[in-house]
Amino acid sequence: MPYTILAVNPGSTSTKIGVFRDGAKLFSEGIEHSAEELSRFSSVAAQFEFREAAIRGLLAAKGFELGLLSAVVGRGGLLRPIPGGVYRVGEAMKADLASARFGEHASNLGALIADRLAAELGIPAFIADPVVVDELSDVARVSGHKLFRRVSIFHALNQKAVARRWCAEQGRRYEEADLIVAHMGGGVSVGLHMAGRVVDVNNALNGEGPFSPERSGTLPALQLAKLCFSGKYTEKEVGKMIAGSGGLVSFMGSNDMRTAEKAYRAGEPEGSLYYKAFIYQVGKYIGSLAAAAGGRVDAIILTGGIAYGEEVVQGIRQMCGFIAPVVAYPGEGELEALAQAGVRVLSGEAAAMEYGA
Repeated sequence: MPYTILAVNPGSTSTKIGVFRDGAKLFSEGIEHSAEELSRFSSVAAQFEFREAAIRGLLAAKGFELGLLSAVVGRGGLLRPIPGGVYRVGEAMKADLASARFGEHASNLGALIADRLAAELGIPAFIADPVVVDELSDVARVSGHKLFRRVSIFHALNQKAVARRWCAEQGRRYEEADLIVAHMGGGVSVGLHMAGRVVDVNNALNGEGPFSPERSGTLPALQLAKLCFSGKYTEKEVGKMIAGSGGLVSFMGSNDMRTAEKAYRAGEPEGSLYYKAFIYQVGKYIGSLAAAAGGRVDAIILTGGIAYGEEVVQGIRQMCGFIAPVVAYPGEGELEALAQAGVRVLSGEAAAMEYGA
């Protein structure tokens, strides 16, 4: 029986949707939302009707009949920490997302829109592997002070999707492989996948791990503390340094890694330094996770938009190839990952979990 899935992925300035049949893409498209359009809304939750109408309009323009759908899968938003997997959209989940109980982000709308569309069709609505997936081992949670605790926020959807892809290509089960996956995009997350769980990963949103085009990653702690008490910056401004205007933006005024790549290819000293430093930091973090795995790593997988850069892939391969084979699956692949998650549940390969309040 063929399964037709609508995948919904709301972002800060766009809403991406895709329709897939048994994992094969029929079509996908992004709807751009201007700053002027979004400025009319007091919160992300208030954008619900606007974004839903935009999705319906696009599907109608494509001539797609909603009655053909088997399920709708939305991008998971900011929920309480949960294990990875596929979750049925229920009342507790909708309440947490609508109220932004654990934080406000456009991805919160994914489950809400999926539920609205699915309810009128009498089909299930799911989310899969939201950014709050938390499978850290106990030792990985420990920081350097009792008042601080390491938190798992990362690109769980794409990381787990490419890990499953590599395993499928190798004829192996994800639950039986030990992998290191580095997602390199606007943020960078590097995760250690052991026996189907991400037992260690940097907090890619709030300041940990390698720097990225927009995020500072780990900063010297005492220097940061002095800056916070210098009186020169507000808490909001410091937060923006960590996530939004850190990393490459602070160095070169651009959040496009291709800017540094061009400088590197042209032999410009400053841009070359930051480009090489990015490769160095990602490679170093991969190495630290290899040690955490006791050296038992089946493959190192590079993904995200920056993995399109040949020099980045080659640089990390030179640094880390002695650990395990380095494989690149460039791009985000989020819509595909959502659709595949829906098929796994509908086909009986996986069971949908319930989200508790």
